[in-house]
Amino acid sequence: MKRFFKILIKLIILLFVAILAFFFWASSPTLDKSNYAQLSKNKYSVSIDNDSVYSIVTYNIGYLSGMTNNKAVDKSKELFDGNLEKVLTEIKKVNPDIIAFQEIDYDASRSYNVDQEEEILKLGYPYTAKGINWDEHYLPFPYWPPKMHFGKVISGQSIISKYPLKDYERIVLERVSDNPFYREAFYLDRLLQIVKVVIEGKEVVVMNVHLEAFDKTTRIKQLDKVVKLFKYYAEKNPTILLGDFNSDPTYKDAGIKKVFDLPNIGNAAYSESNYDLTFNSEKPFERLDYIFYTKNTIKYIKGEVLKSFGQASDHLPVEMEFSLK
Repeated sequence: MKRFFKILIKLIILLFVAILAFFFWASSPTLDKSNYAQLSKNKYSVSIDNDSVYSIVTYNIGYLSGMTNNKAVDKSKELFDGNLEKVLTEIKKVNPDIIAFQEIDYDASRSYNVDQEEEILKLGYPYTAKGINWDEHYLPFPYWPPKMHFGKVISGQSIISKYPLKDYERIVLERVSDNPFYREAFYLDRLLQIVKVVIEGKEVVVMNVHLEAFDKTTRIKQLDKVVKLFKYYAEKNPTILLGDFNSDPTYKDAGIKKVFDLPNIGNAAYSESNYDLTFNSEKPFERLDYIFYTKNTIKYIKGEVLKSFGQASDHLPVEMEFSLK
């Protein structure tokens, strides 16, 4: 009996060590952190025909998983290929000059290791600001069954442009303070990207954000910092703030109203009495995605929620056409 218990104790210790080793390996990064913020120019040629009218789009692309995002269901390669083709087709039609993405995969098992940014750049976007916010050897989510785990994930946010980009910053926003250690080890960074787009010799500041989705207190703190930085840049430059704010105007004490209430700010494709919803793309019931702009330096021409993108993501993109004053 003593021998049995000795063997049992050894097996328990071995199992504990194996779990601990897996935990540290799975939650460790695959890249050096110096790669998390990349400003680059690529080989793809650009075609510009805008007559001083420009277009910008924000799109939480949901790593092209459509309405299966974060669900423990089989996701075939055909699903991702079809959604990518849909997005490429619709981007060609809209032909925006600048696109800000959230939840875009660069090298992830969950999306068959396709560099989604690279595929979109081929449409004719020579300039890109990449911000990696999720870098894990193995992400054990959705939790059950294990065969549905995301596995390796390198994902983040991108700003791509037909016009030159400069002075890029990747800012990590405040994290959820009371996450348990095992969740914290695998949780993504919430980012604010700031980059200057050179148009007509002017430097237009573009701020791309993806705020906390599940913890309201953290989201408000993140938004406070974003608003402070927006005010700073808006004093000197035409400034566009856009992205997935994870805040609907109808929420109790909705954080997004902190942005609505700023002086000299416009809100594309939105009025208090008339606005389309962006989430979810199948049966929209919330407005989470926005494009804000400085009214004294940017002339708003028109904007819309791009419903034609369908269910390539669980979000719908928002577009704004504008000119510079």
